[in-house]
Amino acid sequence: MERDLGLDREQAERRLVNEAEAGAVAGRLRAALGSDFAGTWVRGAESGTLTVATTDAADVPAIEARGAEATVVSHSLAELEAAKARLDRAADRTGTADAPVRYVDIRSNTVVVEAVRSAAARLLLKAAGVDGDMARVARTAERPRALYDLRGGDAYYMGGGGRCSVGFPVTRGTQQGFATAGHCGRAGTGTSGYNQVAQGSFQGSSFPGRDMAWVATNSSWTATPYVKGAGGANVQVAGSTQAPVGSSICRSGSTTGWHCGTVQQLDTSVTYPEGTVSGVTRTSVCAEPGDSGGAYVSGSQAQGVTSGGSGTCSSGGTTYFQPINPLLQTYGLTLRTTGDGGPQEPPPGGGTWAAGTVYQAGATVTYGGATYRCLQTHQAQPGWEPPNTPALWQRG
Repeated sequence: MERDLGLDREQAERRLVNEAEAGAVAGRLRAALGSDFAGTWVRGAESGTLTVATTDAADVPAIEARGAEATVVSHSLAELEAAKARLDRAADRTGTADAPVRYVDIRSNTVVVEAVRSAAARLLLKAAGVDGDMARVARTAERPRALYDLRGGDAYYMGGGGRCSVGFPVTRGTQQGFATAGHCGRAGTGTSGYNQVAQGSFQGSSFPGRDMAWVATNSSWTATPYVKGAGGANVQVAGSTQAPVGSSICRSGSTTGWHCGTVQQLDTSVTYPEGTVSGVTRTSVCAEPGDSGGAYVSGSQAQGVTSGGSGTCSSGGTTYFQPINPLLQTYGLTLRTTGDGGPQEPPPGGGTWAAGTVYQAGATVTYGGATYRCLQTHQAQPGWEPPNTPALWQRG
């Protein structure tokens, strides 16, 4: 973060603290504003300012009472997401390659279509029935691709040739393994480790549509709660709470190592030559071929696995990652974290809350005879029971 975001150590530490506090406030306000909610973002070198957008001016006092700045906009987040979904469906029908990236830009309260040719973006907007006041066209020379060039961090190699990067170590019951990108291999593809020792095989894979997969490893390999950081140091993974737009984020990959940037947009759709991938997060972090599948972390929280992008780590670029929580949920995996001490007894509070479950923002559970609403999407961990984690759960 010091190198890539131009911060000193104290600024970086304050930024992480501010972002954690902003995530908690943002989650509570999203629940309170309901259908008026239009997004949140942080800004400033230390992420010291949280802005919350709403479609109703009557919400401003409630937002400011939480210490955030308020802005009143025309379109709710739900409206913008619905418009982007129409654009995604239209892109699948038309197969356009000249308007490859679409996302909700909460700062401008629009849906953005990035296009090599403006005419292609206009045709896509017309086909999707998206009004001009809700959309913005941005010219780009980018033609995003999955970061395939897999030829010889923590790396792994596929049986048919090529190299990708381990995302996050996981477990499924007693089986150990790791999460990675779907475009790296199909179910049944064998893998070997960074040392070329036999490692395991892909158990599930999805690409395009989503870009997610997991590899089950053999008994020679042990899952750990770490990501390889700057200079090869271990970075601890404590959970998977989703970072808000504007947050700092760092990526680890076997080609270019450890690089940092910021979260630009959530729930982005990008069309690669192989097809459209939806639900990815857009970042300013660089990556190159061979980094595919590698880990994105914000502070100590797992965020996702590298999908694709454009540019290089010499010239800079844009990358996209598959968020980790949907991947864990799809394949029934549990993230290996620093608080993981092995099999756990059921918590004494009783109720429907359970460690290992991925909870989406807005979900409700019971615990100790009370009802709680989830404020931030995350995978529950032992010790993170609702009464103990007010940043994640609000009592009803």
